[in-house]
Amino acid sequence: MPSWKDQMPSLGTLGPLIALVLACGFFALQSEQFLTGANFSLILQQVMVVGLIAIGQTLIILTAGIDLSCGMVMALGGVVMTKMAHDHGLHPIVAISIGFAVTAGFGLINGLLVTRIKLPSFIVTLGTMNIAFALTQLYSQSQTITDLPAGMTLLGNTFAIGQTQVAYGTVVMLAMYALSWLWLRDTATGRHIYAVGNNPEATRLTGIATHKVLLLVYVLAGLCYGLAALLSVARTGVGDPNAGQTENLDAITAVVLGGTSLFGGRGMIIGSLIGALIVGVFRNGLTLMGVSSVYQILITGILVILAVATDQLSRKGGR
Repeated sequence: MPSWKDQMPSLGTLGPLIALVLACGFFALQSEQFLTGANFSLILQQVMVVGLIAIGQTLIILTAGIDLSCGMVMALGGVVMTKMAHDHGLHPIVAISIGFAVTAGFGLINGLLVTRIKLPSFIVTLGTMNIAFALTQLYSQSQTITDLPAGMTLLGNTFAIGQTQVAYGTVVMLAMYALSWLWLRDTATGRHIYAVGNNPEATRLTGIATHKVLLLVYVLAGLCYGLAALLSVARTGVGDPNAGQTENLDAITAVVLGGTSLFGGRGMIIGSLIGALIVGVFRNGLTLMGVSSVYQILITGILVILAVATDQLSRKGGR
């Protein structure tokens, strides 16, 4: 009969949630503004773009890969959809669809290079990151796209829950996490993703087409970046060619803090949401305390190192 210790959730599962609760408790003691509905709504709006990117990043990291191009691909998708609507007068739905096609196309290219040519995901996505950045600047002529139709910024609007205004984009992000969690937990394809990350060769020998699983993961990640681009446009009201320059590292930070192993095969998608919220809470709380943004970056870096060290120690302990 398993002991109570064996039945308890692992540190990798509970750790991120405990860290989030402790951070909220600390900042609540430091600022009266922290524990307000308006501030929590602001935190969710601030993390919704990175949160969406982190879903795609989680899928890739679960397969023991990594995607450095996510932020730049998101920026390119945002510029494409806004220019299609503004310059060419396309209906917002058509313009948004073209933007999604571009981001999914980059995901497909990444996936094909990883699966067919067997290039490391780090090298592939480092290259496509630079390609996406160059295309974004060339296509936009480094100019911000403004005067967008209302349909492009709809998800940036808010609705009231009590006295708190909540953005529709926040609801979309939370719904995407719920759907992704159910998909990974309850479908064969979701379980195959974990299997590929754990042991791709053993998974292949069981008859699972590992290259198809990987290709699906990269395309789905690209679609997540497209949705993140739409949320970014909705929140800012513009197509910004300079967007996405730090979102790749922010998304990886969220995934790592959320307990997903960089070695693949282990982690929960909800953990990435918690990781994004941890970063958002720290930045918001430190801002309320008047702490310089330099220290915010410093603390975020320390948190990432601690999270990776915890993952490494837990893996050694499990051997």
